[in-house]
Amino acid sequence: MNWSAAGAILLALSVILGAFGAHGLKDRLDAYSMSVYEKAVFYQFVHSLGILIVSILPKTGTFSPGSAGTVCAVLLAGIVIFSGSLYLLAVTGNRTLGAITPIGGVCFIVGWVLLAWYLRRLP
Repeated sequence: MNWSAAGAILLALSVILGAFGAHGLKDRLDAYSMSVYEKAVFYQFVHSLGILIVSILPKTGTFSPGSAGTVCAVLLAGIVIFSGSLYLLAVTGNRTLGAITPIGGVCFIVGWVLLAWYLRRLP
């Protein structure tokens, strides 16, 4: 998979979803739901940027493309589960969706810890 392209697309999608939330949903969501939606956009943006940066690191010789791919895949899973569940929670009001959100948070943590693990060998 081309993780650099995926990161760039996810970043663009973050901006699109943020704009949609700010303009298309501002009169449809209550304050709580809007804050949940904004949190989903923020975490998607930050971790999409992470995917983009991690995908470039193998080009510097920092670590292997396979290692970068693993980190990127785990971060992507976090985006889908964490941000995805929050987007759905915000627009549907179904708070039971919040029960799976922490799984995405764990994916984020695992992704960053994996990155640290792969980088630990650097001087």
